[in-house]
Amino acid sequence: MRIGELAKMTGTTSRALRHYEQAGLISSERALNSYRIYDERAVVRVRNIRYLLAAGLTLDDVQVFLPCLDGDMAAAPPSDKGLRVALERLAVLNERIAAQTAARDRLEAALRHKTGNRVRPVA
Repeated sequence: MRIGELAKMTGTTSRALRHYEQAGLISSERALNSYRIYDERAVVRVRNIRYLLAAGLTLDDVQVFLPCLDGDMAAAPPSDKGLRVALERLAVLNERIAAQTAARDRLEAALRHKTGNRVRPVA
């Protein structure tokens, strides 16, 4: 299938697929007209990449999972290395959340001070 078909089947963009390919996560063959051609297994692989990215991992993190990207990621038992990467990423995300929460709390306190407690959260 061509890149546009793969993008449509996996809910991503052609640009993202080219990025995954550049990162070595997927591969394609070239047709005579130089179009990228992917086999059917690429659908599962791209869906798994997107699953891991949606879970907060980076493309570099996803490299660790290359051996199992063609299977059922959600049901497969994690490897020790995969667990370590996921736990490290979780720690990074928790640090970022804590920093953003602290920044929000400081801003909210400053606004309350300046407006006499008339701050309403924006939904």
